[in-house]
Amino acid sequence: MAEVLRGVIPVAPTVFDEDERLDLDGQRRVTDFLVDAGSAAICVLANYSEQFSLSDDERLAVLETTMGHVAGRVPVIVTTSSYSARIARQRCLDAERRGADVVMLMPPFFGATMSVPARAVVDWFERVTDGLAVDVIIQDAPMSPTLLSVDLIAELARRVPQLRHAKIEMPRTAEKVRALATAAGDDLPGLYDGEEAITLVPDLDAGVTATMSSASVPDVLAAVVADYAAGERDAAVARWEAVLPLIHYENRQVGLAAAKVLLAEGGVIGSARCRSPFPEPSPVVRAELVELARRRDPLVLRWA
Repeated sequence: MAEVLRGVIPVAPTVFDEDERLDLDGQRRVTDFLVDAGSAAICVLANYSEQFSLSDDERLAVLETTMGHVAGRVPVIVTTSSYSARIARQRCLDAERRGADVVMLMPPFFGATMSVPARAVVDWFERVTDGLAVDVIIQDAPMSPTLLSVDLIAELARRVPQLRHAKIEMPRTAEKVRALATAAGDDLPGLYDGEEAITLVPDLDAGVTATMSSASVPDVLAAVVADYAAGERDAAVARWEAVLPLIHYENRQVGLAAAKVLLAEGGVIGSARCRSPFPEPSPVVRAELVELARRRDPLVLRWA
């Protein structure tokens, strides 16, 4: 079983060239940047990796490239979600065979209306994880219409031994984290937040030990969590508040394209392209994002 993760766990974007083809050299450079930024682990093939725009062959290429290039420097988390229990199970087992340290799963859903009742969610997770050796992170995110109550997550943690971590990125995350810590206890030792860390300090106060952010400012967020863990809450708050306008703009105005814009601006990758039909940021939005970043001098703009 994986240890409880502590620090920043950025989601690596999937890098494309201007023609929307995989740029695996760019993928390797993103990996190196995230390691150098002090990441506790790296997550691939997540929603912020545009996993919904990748073919099965492309998923495999990203996974193999990342695993080979990380080469054990940090743990790798592989997102393996699917509505189908059969497909999700195959993805989990394949990620495990290829060296993944942890897999991350959303509950089963499809689109905005195809949700699954609680009893079926329990059955789905038991089917998907049967015989799996690596740990599982359950992802509780607004994208899914299949709701995960505190009681349901706690039950899953009791019944599914591999499920030892939860990424909570719903409204009122801190409140839900506190309730989960009480309801699940030692069955769910790893509690993490997301949403670009826009509520990180309140979530740390509630008990999270890591933030699963984008790849925009992992160096800053790593320092925030480290300060907090060392008992330096005031320093953690000051660091977080200094970068908060940037991550708030990322979250509310740009979305997953923001990390690519900053990685390209800093020369880490050659193109900020997202796959159609995902909207490209307008020139005004792009310029405002870069200006906000330059005022804070993050590693992403000077690493290359």
